[in-house]
Amino acid sequence: MRKAENTPGLPFMKMHGLGNDFVVIDQRAGSAPLPAALVTAIADRHRGVGFDQLAVIEAAPDADARLTFYNSDGSLSATCGNATRCIARHLMDESGKPALTLITERGRLTAEDAGGGRTRVNMGAPLLSWQEVPLARAMDTLTLPIEGAPVATGMGNPHCTFFVDDAETVDLAARGAEIEHHPLFPERTNVQFASLIGPDHLRMRVWERGVGVTLASGSSSCATAVAAARRGLTGRKVTVELDGGTITIDWRDDGVWMAGPTAHVFSGRFTPAFLGSA
Repeated sequence: MRKAENTPGLPFMKMHGLGNDFVVIDQRAGSAPLPAALVTAIADRHRGVGFDQLAVIEAAPDADARLTFYNSDGSLSATCGNATRCIARHLMDESGKPALTLITERGRLTAEDAGGGRTRVNMGAPLLSWQEVPLARAMDTLTLPIEGAPVATGMGNPHCTFFVDDAETVDLAARGAEIEHHPLFPERTNVQFASLIGPDHLRMRVWERGVGVTLASGSSSCATAVAAARRGLTGRKVTVELDGGTITIDWRDDGVWMAGPTAHVFSGRFTPAFLGSA
């Protein structure tokens, strides 16, 4: 039998964090370009594999790895919290290390084993000024001039969080698509609808820019927790109930920490024929 490394095609892993699913390509041994057309072909859930984000692992001289993220429409994303946790878990299992440093467009992120099968990542300090989010013009990010008075937060990517009486009743597909392209967000935005269901306990649903409705989003969970604390609705450590499960967010002095479960579902290989057709 031929060794796996001599088998033609492109190997990949399928992972998810609370149903927020990813294709992960390990290019630490050598990189190859991933054109947008190939990314969108892989993202097709009928003709490819399907994912919310695609992540590429590359070698980094001053960290355990460098991560690059793509949305399902082929656009780049500076950060992806759940994918970072999934990859961190994979690399910790591979290396035996209890903690890692990962490089993303967001910066240097620390990941660690949180026990009980959970993985924790520090997603960095939230970006709270209008220039950092970014927004199209100067304004108070705590109350945007949009119906519903949402909060804007930057977590390396922009977020717009609405606090509503019942997140379950929101037409997420319609409202998410509308707000993603709102002119106040020159780089488009992720959109969250959250309701308070108990002390330091939120129910949140999410629309991701370049993706659509997702079962979970790590950076959206971080942004929503920060927005809730700034509004005085919760403390700085909260439990967030998403469509795909539960995640814990802890906004500390050194950044926003996110902890939750991960899953490596299967590994596979894209055939040369598929790669050539894309």
